[in-house]
Amino acid sequence: MKINLITSTILLSSMLSIMMLSCDSFTEVNLPKSQMTSEGVFNDYATADAALTDIYSKMRDTGILTGSSSGISIQLGNYTDELVAFGTPTSTTVSFFNNAVLPSNSNISDYWNSSYNEIYAANAVLEGTEASTVISAENKAKLQGESLFIRAFVHFYLVNLFGDVPYIKTTDYAANSFPARQTAEDVYKNITADLLSAAELLPDAYTNTERIRPNRFTVRAFLARVYLYRGLFAEASNESSAVLNQNALYSLNPNLNQVFLIGSKETIWQLKPAVAGQNTKEGITFIFLSGPPGLTSVSAELYNSFASADLRKTNWIKEVKNGNDSWYHSSKYKEQNFTAVSKEYSIIFRTAEQYLIRAEARAQQGDLIGAKEDLNKIRQRAGIQNTPALTKEEILLAVLQERKWEFFTENAHRFFDLKRSNSIDAVLSVVKPGWNRTDSLLPIPQSELSANPNLRPQNAGY
Repeated sequence: MKINLITSTILLSSMLSIMMLSCDSFTEVNLPKSQMTSEGVFNDYATADAALTDIYSKMRDTGILTGSSSGISIQLGNYTDELVAFGTPTSTTVSFFNNAVLPSNSNISDYWNSSYNEIYAANAVLEGTEASTVISAENKAKLQGESLFIRAFVHFYLVNLFGDVPYIKTTDYAANSFPARQTAEDVYKNITADLLSAAELLPDAYTNTERIRPNRFTVRAFLARVYLYRGLFAEASNESSAVLNQNALYSLNPNLNQVFLIGSKETIWQLKPAVAGQNTKEGITFIFLSGPPGLTSVSAELYNSFASADLRKTNWIKEVKNGNDSWYHSSKYKEQNFTAVSKEYSIIFRTAEQYLIRAEARAQQGDLIGAKEDLNKIRQRAGIQNTPALTKEEILLAVLQERKWEFFTENAHRFFDLKRSNSIDAVLSVVKPGWNRTDSLLPIPQSELSANPNLRPQNAGY
């Protein structure tokens, strides 16, 4: 039975589900002796850290950021102009491709429920570590910093997909039962506040060499994106510079075929597969070896938009032929199957974005020379000539185009870029016959509207 907007909260597995099931705010159950109460989780740093690790596992496997066929990399790629869907008319992927997503769509419910599930779990870690008397101050700071980062990060995707949404800061049942939607501006203010706090708490160094847990510069990279989206261009430029100045940690990988490998210095933060030898869900989802594709392909429009000399076209997209027919798939991730050791993790933040954030922010502030320098670093790495753009308007358009080529099939960058540049209707109405002006937001799941009247009204167009 649904008891609040977080419809799947009480279904959290492993340690976090144990914490939730032990709260009086949810269902009353007797814990098996083999399970640990929430108090027990925070009596030891290792178990508290494992509870946090579980959130990253859920982000990898379900909901918005999963690289599987239900995640936004593929669904919003189909929703925009990156991908073409194959399959039956009733499939969720075809619904996204046709811009015919309904409030009852299972992916929409999954995005909403998984996200608030992860937010609830992050709040549980925040509250549990704050109350703990045995976890050291240093370890408590790391746990709380990562939890604040997760909370901000997930809300960022919610507000960009759904518009006004509740910003949840507690595990308290009474507060969470019927929360109201906050304006996107207020959500962004909360995101920024959480990230600024996280940056104070997290260390500069990664906790391991795999970059699978955020450090302070991960937070600052994300802050750069948030400030850019908010139109705070000086702040966005400063945060990107803070990241790019860490030359010992981050640099553009000159070999495009190595950008998405585990050890790439271009990676700022990535999610690790569940088991050794496994690679990414993105590789499984996007790669196909024969045509026609079973699920989706890179659109001919995107493929043909690259210059012939652009190394991203030859290294990040592969053609599959069947007689006279051709299809294309993203090959940023090269591995579709298990390997002797894992070669690729799912990258969430990488250095190239920071150059393009700073290029855009500099152009908006009138630093056209600096903007072109940053933009040209990406173009030079791709093997193409420096941009011919001269004016502010030309440079901003060039940055938007470069982002299209650089970040296709990566976590809905294209959808978000078209929205924030106010070009989504002009661009997609040309290539998407079913496009409507109201399609810039997804619908709130119908099940949530039925359970919580404070979430109403439904987004326009649904």
